[in-house]
Amino acid sequence: MREFGNHIDGEQRPARDGGWLDSTDPSTGEVWARVPASGPADIDDAVTAATRAAEPWARTSPMQRAMILRAWANEISTHAEELSEIETRDNGRALRETRLGDLPGSGLLVHYVAGLADKVTGDTVNLSQQSVNYTTYQPIGVVGVIIPWNAPLAMFFAKVSAALAAGNAVVVKPAEQASCSILAATAMLAKVGVPPGLVNVVAGDGPTAGDALVTHRGVGKISFTGSTDTGRTIAARSVTNLKRLALELGGKSPNVVFADADLDAAAAGVAAGIYTGGAGQACIAGSRILIEAPIFDEFVERLRDHAEKLAVGDPMDLATAMGPIAFAEQYGKVRSYLRLGPEEGARLVFGGGTGTDVVPAGSPLAGGYFVAPTLFRVPRNGLRICQEEIFGPVAVAMRFDTEDEAAAIANDTRYGLAAGVWTQNLSRAHRMAARIRAGSVWVNTYRRIHWAVPFGGLKESGNGPANGVDGLREWMELKSVWVELN
Repeated sequence: MREFGNHIDGEQRPARDGGWLDSTDPSTGEVWARVPASGPADIDDAVTAATRAAEPWARTSPMQRAMILRAWANEISTHAEELSEIETRDNGRALRETRLGDLPGSGLLVHYVAGLADKVTGDTVNLSQQSVNYTTYQPIGVVGVIIPWNAPLAMFFAKVSAALAAGNAVVVKPAEQASCSILAATAMLAKVGVPPGLVNVVAGDGPTAGDALVTHRGVGKISFTGSTDTGRTIAARSVTNLKRLALELGGKSPNVVFADADLDAAAAGVAAGIYTGGAGQACIAGSRILIEAPIFDEFVERLRDHAEKLAVGDPMDLATAMGPIAFAEQYGKVRSYLRLGPEEGARLVFGGGTGTDVVPAGSPLAGGYFVAPTLFRVPRNGLRICQEEIFGPVAVAMRFDTEDEAAAIANDTRYGLAAGVWTQNLSRAHRMAARIRAGSVWVNTYRRIHWAVPFGGLKESGNGPANGVDGLREWMELKSVWVELN
C-alpha cells in the first residue's frame, strides 16, 4: 500500500496525530493507498509556513514568478504519465482523460498563467492639476484552496498557478476521497524553485481540516470548487475574518437541441457532455437534454446508439471512455436517483444498470462502482431528477415545442453554470445564448473550457470568474492611491 504525506514548508509530513485516511480504487473497491488524516494543528502549521513565505514572494518581480511557473509547467510534462496514473487509480477518471487531456492541458495552462504575471495593471485618474489618483493590484497574502475529487490535478495546477502568479502563498486542502495525485505532484515544487512554504498541501476530511482552513484568521481568501450545499457551509463559516470567497459550485445544465441542428454532431456532443470523461461527475455535465418535438424520438435513439457504443470499464485502459463513480458514497447517491426516477414517473429509456450489470461478475472490476450510461424520459422539469445534481452518468430528456418554451425550461433551475444550444440558425443561437442564464453557453459544441476564457456560474452555481486576466484579478486586492501635488 502506498503512503502519501502532507507537503508543509517544503517537507513531506504525516499528520501531527499520526492518523490516516484510506484511499480506495473505485474500479475495484479495494484500498490501495492512504493519506494523512490532518486536523487544525496541521492546517495551522501550513498557514504559518505560508505566512512566512508570502511577503518575500509578494516582493518577487512578476517576471521572476513567471520564470518559476514556466519551469513548473515544463516539469508537469515530465511527470505527466506517473501523475495521470495515480489520479486514475485514485478517483476512476478515465486514463484517456487524465493522460491525454488533463495533464497536457495543465502544462499549457501554467505556461499561459505565467505570461499573465506582469499583465495585471491599474489605472491613472487625473482629478485636477493638483491631485492624481492611481490604482494598483496587490497580492492578498495567504489564500486557501479546496480542491474537488472529480479532477484534482487540473484544478490544483489551475488554482495554484494563478494564486502564485498574483503573488500569494497557498494552502491547499484536497478532497479526502482523492488526495493522492495532488500530494504526489508536490514533489516537483522544490525542483523548479518554488520556495519552501509557498505551496502547502494538507490532506484531511472537510469537517476537520477543511473547516480549520476556512475559519483560520490567517487566511485571506478561500477558493472552493464543489457542491452548492458545501459552498453555503463555507460561506457561513468564513465570516471569522470576512474572507474573500470564490465559489465554483454545482450545475444542472441544459443541452437544447433544435430540429434544424446537425443531428449527428449534436448527438455526439450531447452524449459526450454527460457520459464520457468523468462518468458524468462534472459540474458542467449536460444532464438535462431538451429536444424539439419533431425530432424527439429520432434524437433519443441516436443517443442510445452513442451510449451503447461507449467503452465502459477499466479506467486504466486507454480504450475506456467511461470509468467508475469515484467513491462508495457517491456511488450510493447515484443509485438512489436511479431508483427515484421511476418512482417520480420518469420512464427509463436505456441504461440503469450498476456494478456487475455493467462489468463481468468474475472480473477484477466486479467490486467497482460502475453505473451504465442512463437516460430517463420525463414528463416535466419539476421532478427531483431534473432539479437536483446527480453527479453521475444519468440524464433526463424532455421535449419542447417553441423557442420560448425551451428558454423557460432551461432557466427553470436554481443553477446557472453552463448550457448548450444546437442549431444551424445563427439568429436563434444568439437569442438563446442571451436568454439562458448561465455563465457559459456553448453553441454547436459542449464541455469546452480554455484557460484564456473566463469561467464561472450564475445563481447558485457560484461567483467570481476563473481563467484569463479577469480570473487572475480575483487573486488580488485593488488599492487606490491618492497623491496631492502641492
